[in-house]
Amino acid sequence: MNNIETVSIDRIIENLIYLHPLLSKSLTRSIKAKTNLNPGSLFILGMLSKYEILSMSEIGCKLSIPKPHVTAQVDKLISEEMVERLFDPNDRRIINIRLTEKGKEDFIEIKQQVSQDMRQRIEKLDKEKLSILSNSTQLVREILSEIMTDSHSTSCNKN
Repeated sequence: MNNIETVSIDRIIENLIYLHPLLSKSLTRSIKAKTNLNPGSLFILGMLSKYEILSMSEIGCKLSIPKPHVTAQVDKLISEEMVERLFDPNDRRIINIRLTEKGKEDFIEIKQQVSQDMRQRIEKLDKEKLSILSNSTQLVREILSEIMTDSHSTSCNKN
């Protein structure tokens, strides 16, 4: 690998590291204004919205959250009547989690409210920047999905 490639990779890494807190801070502020749930709980709701039913281990693996933290988050979501536990019919040691109707509705509403906050910020961009942001975010999403899925899939065991 030559110097130009190394500098380019270092720059990518620096940009990616910078993006997380920037997005996280903005999203967290928006989420806190809309709900008493923390971002971790919303990420769990999002995963369940996408996959419908997941075991506690699968949730932890997909979100890179230790199982004890998943348990605490899920317990809070159960107390809010947003998710429910289901025992696996083939192995009662495995506890699956799924959204309740209330959880589905609340997640959709929170997601819409947070999206509206982001929309208001993005709408301030001129057409050129809007086009650049649209294309760039799509490309980054595709590339990160590709590179992160390869390394992630080998580190998670399916339960």
